[in-house]
Formats: sequence, C-alpha cells, structure tokens
Amino acid sequence: MKVLIDSNVMIDVLEERKPFFNDSYRIIQLGLNCEIETIMSAGDITNIYYVIKKSLRDAITAREKIFMLSNYVKICKATAEDITAAIVLFIPDFEDAVVAAIARREKADFIISRDEADFENSPVPAMNPTQFIKKFFPEFHA
Repeated sequence: MKVLIDSNVMIDVLEERKPFFNDSYRIIQLGLNCEIETIMSAGDITNIYYVIKKSLRDAITAREKIFMLSNYVKICKATAEDITAAIVLFIPDFEDAVVAAIARREKADFIISRDEADFENSPVPAMNPTQFIKKFFPEFHA
C-alpha cells in the first residue's frame, strides 16, 4: 500500500506536536518497517523546512531534519502534467490540488492528512493518521 503524507502530518512528527505526534509517527514507522510505501510532494518539503526553521530558529537543525526526512520518504516532484491536472480538480487550495494530482500519478492509495476535508474532491481519498491506523493496522494503534 502506498500513501502520500501531507505536510501537516510530517510537521507533527518533526516538531513532536501533541496530541498528533503518536499516530503521525506511527505512519512513519510503518514506512520504515516497509509495511507501507511513503511518499511526499517536493513542494511540501520546502513548506516543512520553512515551518520548522521558523519554530526552531535554527536553519542548520532544520536542514538536518529535512535531510533525515529525505532518507525515509520518497520525494516526488510536481510535473507539468500534475499542474494541469490540479487546475481542473475541484479542490479550492491549489497546493492541495497539486498534492492530489501527484498522489494520483504516483498511484497512491491514500493521502494521509489531518486536514482530510481539504481533499474532499481529490481523486485519491484522504484519511487522517488515526483513521488510517485504526482501519488498516489496528494492532498498531495505542
């Protein structure tokens, strides 16, 4: 099973945001254990860097976290075709539309996002980390 991880889930992990950290981290663990394949949009990586650099007030540590992230998630670039596909999707936030187009091109089964309503019209269904784990890996849910 392949999942595209939305930036909010990854920020929850990198910043250890409570109460979201545990289930978001479990998604990453499932990827590290090769139980699922995890991918992300390259555009989301730049957004994540900006957010964690601002909260850490430390560009070097933020870059180290991005480097670590790049070792356990496949990073997918947006193509011209993804941009064209995103334009015609009925997703209000264009950035989310691009993420949905990448998820479709990469044949992801789900988008994992805490803001699953943002992907209501996505060709790839969205679930939050807790829902995903409860449905597919109940033994892994605390």
